[in-house]
Amino acid sequence: MVEQLIDDITTAYRTHIDHGDREYHFLVLMAFICSWGFIRFSAHMIHDQVSWWPGNVETKGGTHIHHLVWGILLLLSMGYIGLTFDLGSPWFELVAIAFGIGMGLTLDEFALWLNLEDVYWSPKGRQSIDAVVLTVGLLVIAVLGAQFWIAVHEAVLVLLGVGGGELQSSESTPFLIAWQVVGVGLALVCFLKRKIYMGIISVFVPVVGLVGALRPAKPGSRWQKLRADRRGGRTAAH
Repeated sequence: MVEQLIDDITTAYRTHIDHGDREYHFLVLMAFICSWGFIRFSAHMIHDQVSWWPGNVETKGGTHIHHLVWGILLLLSMGYIGLTFDLGSPWFELVAIAFGIGMGLTLDEFALWLNLEDVYWSPKGRQSIDAVVLTVGLLVIAVLGAQFWIAVHEAVLVLLGVGGGELQSSESTPFLIAWQVVGVGLALVCFLKRKIYMGIISVFVPVVGLVGALRPAKPGSRWQKLRADRRGGRTAAH
């Protein structure tokens, strides 16, 4: 039974990932999720002062080196290597994995480089989680590929009884582009209103983003601040 499961997974990988030219996207996604999960777990272990778990990396002067630093170094080096060297297998796969690891280490401290202060354990630290969830969503879109959304389009048309479901690429592509543009646009509005998860889902399902965009913004959101600044500008003009 276990062997059959392994064979099925291997076949699915070769069919949909390897032969579908999405292997690099998949490797980056998996490396990103695993590295972020590990470093988040490590941060909790250090924060809880677990004696047997290695502590923070510090310089001789006592300066704490955030894992964000190692992530940036990985992104810089792997990005440069991937762009300047004609690498074959398995080296390019290893570069993709290392790049994903760098993304995980860097985005886990997204709130730090956004606020320019160590807010990892403060309420603002939630911004790192939001950034990671958004990134995973975008990477999943890359792994699924355009054909997935074309298939969704065809399925919707079949459900509505429009056409036979077998659409030409030239017919599906305009819908795909419009679908993604609308979804991303509504997602940005949701983010401004601090409706993070509705914004993430909007990238996949724009209808959810439309609901979030129509609902009132959360207190203290960027949307409220922009509206307040605009009203202030109009008052000053009068």
